[in-house]
Amino acid sequence: MSPVLLFSFVIGYFLILLGVAWYTGKNSDNQSFFIGNRNSNWMLVAFGMVGTSLSGVTFVSVPGAVARESFAYLQITIGYLLGYLMIAYILLPLYYRLNLTSIYNYLGSRLGKSSYKTGSSFFILSRVLGATARLYLVVNILQEAILNSFNIPFWATTLIILVMILLYTFEGGVKTIVYTDTLQTSCMLAGLVICVIYILNKMDMGLGESLQVMSQKGYSKIFFTDPNSKLFFVKQIIAGAFITVTMTGMDQEMMQKNISVKNLKDSQKNVLSMAVVLAAVLVIFLFLGGLLYIYAASVNITATGDKIFPVIALQHMPPYVSVIFIIALISALFPSADGAITALTSSFCIDILGIQRREDLSAARQKKIRQMVHLSFAGIFLLFVMVFKWVNDPSMIGLLLKIAAYTYGPLLGLFSFGILTSKSVKDKLVPYICIASPILCFMLEKYQKVLFGSFEFGLELLIINGTITFLGLLLISADKQPSAAKTA
Repeated sequence: MSPVLLFSFVIGYFLILLGVAWYTGKNSDNQSFFIGNRNSNWMLVAFGMVGTSLSGVTFVSVPGAVARESFAYLQITIGYLLGYLMIAYILLPLYYRLNLTSIYNYLGSRLGKSSYKTGSSFFILSRVLGATARLYLVVNILQEAILNSFNIPFWATTLIILVMILLYTFEGGVKTIVYTDTLQTSCMLAGLVICVIYILNKMDMGLGESLQVMSQKGYSKIFFTDPNSKLFFVKQIIAGAFITVTMTGMDQEMMQKNISVKNLKDSQKNVLSMAVVLAAVLVIFLFLGGLLYIYAASVNITATGDKIFPVIALQHMPPYVSVIFIIALISALFPSADGAITALTSSFCIDILGIQRREDLSAARQKKIRQMVHLSFAGIFLLFVMVFKWVNDPSMIGLLLKIAAYTYGPLLGLFSFGILTSKSVKDKLVPYICIASPILCFMLEKYQKVLFGSFEFGLELLIINGTITFLGLLLISADKQPSAAKTA
């Protein structure tokens, strides 16, 4: 299909988003931007969060990994469901009881100011790395499919995408994102289903026959029973649960949308319904991955990994399917990038700068600072996307999960210590514990063959990281808990 025509569809889609943003962002203020005035519809939040949870990386990396790891990702998905139960019945009641705008305020009231700042800083680090990795993957596909034809450099493509995101999130924040995420998730899921149906029809296969072929080729294996393997099902399920607890329940971006819902009961319904829909969608993504490799073998396509879906959709399918793929891919990109920039802005303004607690700042001045921070994070995103372009990792889903293991581990340790114990800590030492823990995990992973022989660390590195942080906090703890610390 002509790159010009593809680009025109991209622009048209963006104009629709801009219209939604203009309508929902009217008369917005900082409370609209940060938590949607706590008036978001739980069904819209739940559906939109499916798109945020998946992202463009899931869209191409999960199907692309099927040839290498079969359906092993379903093991992680089982863990996801367990994790969402813990979020709904442990973390959400806590956040609503404390009436939090930033979830890291909990660490401040429970452990102290340094713990509060440390938790927020690790979130900012993790979200910057994770969101820019996702952004890089999709921008790279758009670059190769469309923008190279116009001789537009990669950095300019990234800048254009970031400007688009800024235009529709700059005023409305979470209030706008709840609606745009719903639209984008709908487009993404429609694109996924249409691609599955097209490939099945193209190969003249039914559902049962396609699953049988996948089984014969070894694509549909779900459970891996070798304890030494990083794909061992016990490791994957437990790690999946803790990935969800940390990357959703202890993540300001994800919880910012949850606590924008009117009350705790609706927020719990939001999380649980989203979990079920997300699990079903991931099953379809894995099924699509098997179909892509069967189809590729039948027409001698050699692309694998993250490249197989874009190559087939853009080079071996009719023009209308190519358009659907591009729109679905962008729909997977925007919810993860727009929500990340908005949440990072919120966390930095509230947790690091403390603008809501400063009586010397007028509402207008607070809004001005928030807008400057918003623009600054867009610049940081541009920088890190260029770094990922230089790194060029072949499997972004693996890289993202590794980033999460190192950066969310300290958050897991901090929240677990606060919830599971009544001890206080020497607050000023907390940052050193949280920095030391990922370093120790890096050393364990680097020398795992020397220390553990054939045993391979997988996603359980997140749990190890959190445990080291927890034990470190115990070492600097005392039995008597002081009165709540101020977080200002």
